[in-house]
Amino acid sequence: MPLFLNVITLPFIGETTLGGSLLVVFFICLLAVVGFEFVNGFHDTANAVATVIYTKALKPVIAIPWSGCWNFLGVFLGGVSVAMGILKLVPLDELMKLPIEVGACMVISVLLASIMWNIGTWYMGIPCSSSHTMIGAMIGAGLAYGHFYGGKGVNWHQAEEIGLSLITSPIIGFGLAALLMLLLKHVIKWKSLFHTPTGEHDRPPLPIRLLLITTCALVSFFHGSNDGQKGVGLLMLILIAFMPVQYAVNHHVANNHILQSLNKTEQVIRQPTYNESVFLKLDTAVEKCKSLLSVKNTGDKSEAYLFRQSVEKVVSDIKSITADEKIKLTGDDKHILISAADDLTNVTDYAPVWVIATISLSLGIGTMIGWKRIVVTIGEKIGNEHLNYAQGATAEVVAASTIGLSTSFGLPVSTTHVLSSGIAGAMVASGGTKNLNNKTLKNIALAWLLTLPVAIVLAFLLFMVFHLFV
Repeated sequence: MPLFLNVITLPFIGETTLGGSLLVVFFICLLAVVGFEFVNGFHDTANAVATVIYTKALKPVIAIPWSGCWNFLGVFLGGVSVAMGILKLVPLDELMKLPIEVGACMVISVLLASIMWNIGTWYMGIPCSSSHTMIGAMIGAGLAYGHFYGGKGVNWHQAEEIGLSLITSPIIGFGLAALLMLLLKHVIKWKSLFHTPTGEHDRPPLPIRLLLITTCALVSFFHGSNDGQKGVGLLMLILIAFMPVQYAVNHHVANNHILQSLNKTEQVIRQPTYNESVFLKLDTAVEKCKSLLSVKNTGDKSEAYLFRQSVEKVVSDIKSITADEKIKLTGDDKHILISAADDLTNVTDYAPVWVIATISLSLGIGTMIGWKRIVVTIGEKIGNEHLNYAQGATAEVVAASTIGLSTSFGLPVSTTHVLSSGIAGAMVASGGTKNLNNKTLKNIALAWLLTLPVAIVLAFLLFMVFHLFV
């Protein structure tokens, strides 16, 4: 069988298959998540190429593919920590207990609400956060799920962490960009760096040009590693909602490898010196996980759910012990427990290569289409003056650093907000608030304020509509 067909039929391995209308809905969901990431490409990634285009460092015909390639690599090499953070916004364990149709309602509501708002703001040329949009949509769908089916519709602790990172990141971007710009202005004092290009052939000197091209690549890469992972999280939500047996746990992690991690954990916690109640609690969780290991590959939905839940419980208990400073662990024992938790996390927090490749291609191709509206706003309308080299480089260095650091902590941030606020900070440091275009900033601020509530309401209403057909 050709490799392409292997990839297409991969989701249907196992006893659970999709037929009839569910199969159609499944492919609609797949197309929708690809569409969301495609829109994300030309909506958010345009921020990364705006500075390099408006400082004349690269022509658009070169800058767009350059950014698209780095976005592709960012998704492919960025891991899945942000993706799992997105996935855990919704009550995944509860969702697995319900009919597949309910998961389909949630997924379609989230995707359509996100795409509608993103396309609307793109058409108006307003830089708007796809992260805000998607997270708001997931909260709205989660609330609707909780309203109709009871239980916990949203993981509010996870939402609080994500919300805090989305709120603080543009503030950090503005402040750091202003400080870096002041440093360049008063300490570096390299006149060529502050030149504002005027004509078609007024290009930066080679060192500055290389700096701008490099910062563009970094922002694009980290955008892929952060925003792209959100698409990975959405696609995994689809797969788990429709085929929990195949995708609730990573079947590529061998049972003997899982057993080895559980046995190492037991060897540590059963030592006589560790007699606190938390160790007994962990021991019970490990025993339960070992007893369920035999049902991991049986193809039963409820058993797959129980096994996933037992693994998550063991990992959670290990992390509670290793993070508690009152519990005295030897260095070796702590290392063994952390290593075991990391290995077990790979059983539940993962994404198949074909999922990552699909999102990478969608984001990379989307970057190359429809970029101009947002680029014009970033390059011409945030400030009352044309971007100079220092302002462009400053905004992108700060954006790349902020996004990269957030990704390392598994926190989603908005590329749009970080870069836009970075440009605003660089403009203010150059000549005060008179350098800012108040009309554009008001539009961006209004979109920033409206995105979350609009996305919540849209997803809630869409869930209500789709729920009528379940």
